[in-house]
Amino acid sequence: MKILLYDHIIQHDLTFRQVAELTGIPRSTVSDIANGKTSPTMNQMEKLAAGLQITISDLFESDYK
Repeated sequence: MKILLYDHIIQHDLTFRQVAELTGIPRSTVSDIANGKTSPTMNQMEKLAAGLQITISDLFESDYK
């Protein structure tokens, strides 16, 4: 399963800092998730979706959506 956070950030011309402010997730964690260095927890996925005003399923690519 691929996390599409980086794609969303680029498409909406956001910075990691802006995403951190919108979601309450530390900037370094946003960066790690976006760059594939760590997998987000479900709590982080919920915060990302809520802060970015998208659905959780918009944040990942899967054949089983």
